[in-house]
Amino acid sequence: MDFAPPAPQPTKHRDKIPFWLPLLLGFLQAVGPISIDMYLPAFPAIEAEFHTSTGSAQITLATWVLGLSVGQMLQGALSDRFGRRRPLIVGTALYTLGAIGCALSGGIPQMAFWRFIAALGGSASMIAPRAVVRDIADGTDATRLMSRLILILGAAPILAPSLGGLVLQWATWRDIFWITAGYGALGTILAAAFLPDTLPYARRVALHPVSLLRRWRAILTERGFLTHALMLAFSAFSLFAYLGGSPVVFIQHYHMTPGHFAILFGGVAASYVLCAQINVFLIRRLGLGGVLRVTSNLYLLFTAATVVLALTNWGGAIALGVSLALAQGMIGFLSPSATVGSLTRHAAHAGSASALLGTLQFLIGCSSGFMIGPLMAWMGGSALPMAVLMALGAVAVKLADRARPAD
Repeated sequence: MDFAPPAPQPTKHRDKIPFWLPLLLGFLQAVGPISIDMYLPAFPAIEAEFHTSTGSAQITLATWVLGLSVGQMLQGALSDRFGRRRPLIVGTALYTLGAIGCALSGGIPQMAFWRFIAALGGSASMIAPRAVVRDIADGTDATRLMSRLILILGAAPILAPSLGGLVLQWATWRDIFWITAGYGALGTILAAAFLPDTLPYARRVALHPVSLLRRWRAILTERGFLTHALMLAFSAFSLFAYLGGSPVVFIQHYHMTPGHFAILFGGVAASYVLCAQINVFLIRRLGLGGVLRVTSNLYLLFTAATVVLALTNWGGAIALGVSLALAQGMIGFLSPSATVGSLTRHAAHAGSASALLGTLQFLIGCSSGFMIGPLMAWMGGSALPMAVLMALGAVAVKLADRARPAD
């Protein structure tokens, strides 16, 4: 089973794309949020079992992010050299091994090592799906496929924390890693059984270090890639600020119950998924550039409204939640559109371009995650640090949008 390489112009072959392929790619790409969100509720239990200080489990999250940063660059090069399928199968198998290692760990350092190994392998599931989409589609078709991926990918942050908490009620933190190992094993089997290799042999490139460095330099200095990638990265900056700040704001500051917060969190995530699906229809009317221009303006407006609500406390938790849902909904428009825009000119090395895109997204996105904790502690749990960081991300998104090359 194989696909023909895409033509230089946007492709018109949606009938050739199996309906299940976006679902499979979304399932594989959801490894990232599942691996983070599902085990976060287990931090106190992990620290208690290993008799370590509060916060020591955070090192396992740091090594995961480090592994993703290194792994995405490596997996991108392997994907352009050996095709999409083989590196993805090996990567998901390595992720499964790392998850098993975490489940059997005897201490925080050992677990941190296995989290790094799991991230090296799991990064393949973040690189390959975007590269596959670029291999088989462009323009509106590619945006439609990316939006379908988000239908699966967006469900992971909604379900994973609740599933992790449920597991802890009936089992131990180790069982969370056995579940993620099962997820990785299933991903390996599905990729081996069904995933076609969308990169023909004629378009595969060498792994020579000098040529690889030149390729990365060429991608990073291409204006279309860089501006779209920065839009995606700074929208992730805002998203990580929201993810890190919202539990403190709503549970501690507004005294919401965890159950009510889970409902609010799910509603905000549903807004993101819904807007990603609407994006398919909107892009046909406005085009890729039009969607990015309009939604980046609205994103700036909604994050500014969030700052005002945080300052005035007008409307309390409900008004703030609505504002956050509107803001995160705009990311549902921006994310698939900016991803497609960044990869459009790089069909010849979509794996490397996808790797650089993912690395920028994580490095810039995670930076707000490291800032939000100290700022929230300094401001006594106020919503203002979260809102300001989100607004700063929206300003950067708009600046990158204005720097985009003409459509």
